[in-house]
Amino acid sequence: MGTAFRWNLASSWVGQVGDGIALAAGPLLVASQTRSPVLIAAAAVVQRLPGLVVGLYAGAVADRVDRRRVVIAANVARVVVLAVLVATLLTGVLSIGLLLGLLLLVGTAEVFADTGWRAILPMIVAPADLGLANARQMSGFLVANQLVGPAVGAALFALGSAVPFGVQTLSLLLAVGLFARVRLPRMERERPDQHVGRDIVDGLRWIAHNAPVRTLTVVILVFNITWGAPWGVLVYWAQERLGVDSIGFGLLTTASAVGGIASVLSYGWLERRIPLAALMKACLLLEVVTHLALALTTVWVLAVAIMVVFGAYAFVWGSLSSAVRQRATPQEYQGRVGSVYWVGLVGGLLVGQFLGGVIAERFGPAAPFWFAFVGSGVTLLLVWRQLDHIAHADAVEGPEDEPSPA
Repeated sequence: MGTAFRWNLASSWVGQVGDGIALAAGPLLVASQTRSPVLIAAAAVVQRLPGLVVGLYAGAVADRVDRRRVVIAANVARVVVLAVLVATLLTGVLSIGLLLGLLLLVGTAEVFADTGWRAILPMIVAPADLGLANARQMSGFLVANQLVGPAVGAALFALGSAVPFGVQTLSLLLAVGLFARVRLPRMERERPDQHVGRDIVDGLRWIAHNAPVRTLTVVILVFNITWGAPWGVLVYWAQERLGVDSIGFGLLTTASAVGGIASVLSYGWLERRIPLAALMKACLLLEVVTHLALALTTVWVLAVAIMVVFGAYAFVWGSLSSAVRQRATPQEYQGRVGSVYWVGLVGGLLVGQFLGGVIAERFGPAAPFWFAFVGSGVTLLLVWRQLDHIAHADAVEGPEDEPSPA
């Protein structure tokens, strides 16, 4: 898929290792600073909040300026904030208030970095290869972020609270260096004399008038609400319904990553042999059936098997839906459309997690899965026939095999 994609992929994998380390070390650090459940929850919220607050703005910026510079600048900002965090840990001056502020800054910079990065992939990969390219990127997320990184992060934290974040900083610096080798094709951008808010409105208007992308965005929002409801109380469900301990729960969540790795490695084979519309329908149908199966089961081994299946179809859907959206979106709108997609994903998860907690408290641990089964099933029935048009949305002109340096 070209030299630019290889440098981009290497940068992504290295950065995912650092983020995976923080995935385990971050909660441990917060817990070492406070025992207040409210403050511990606040640490998780401040990292997601920037995606909702500045997500659309970041998308407009990515469509206005050089996306490569946006990614590099935002990641350098993350490095600076992480360096400050390490310094405060080494000097012993870190407080929970300062930690929350630093997490908010890191989360904000990450929004700009990720938004620019997502808009770059369609610039360096031909439309026909976008599904495979997204699967390759996702394999790095699964292995480095979900499997290797957290285990390393927990071990490094045992050596000292500053150690994992120092390693994360070095990992991110290396990722920036690798990404700096990426050369993008030249892209002519109009620089209208209008407020960035108008850019955001233009992006929303484009989505509203593009039926396939509009429907896909709605599907992402609704399915993340229904998925977030049981996922937010998964540990409670596992303890109450399956009777597992912490090790059993850890194996349960790891099972989805195992299924995901198998699916992204076989994504190219799946895309060549199964029509895209059929593949999309199969993934969403498996989502509905998975909610039903988990609502009914009380056997841990069966739940693990279901989670493997969940990971397999979920990451195929992630690669495929991203590719379909990228193919249907003109280059000048990639940042804004991608940001709306991401805001819908994050917003849907937050709403779903809140609803899941309320439903589980009122009706029991299995109730969020029944809510997800009904909600996702009704949504799928409503969009079933439209999936044929979404899968074959008109592609836009892609890059040459080897883009000229910008």
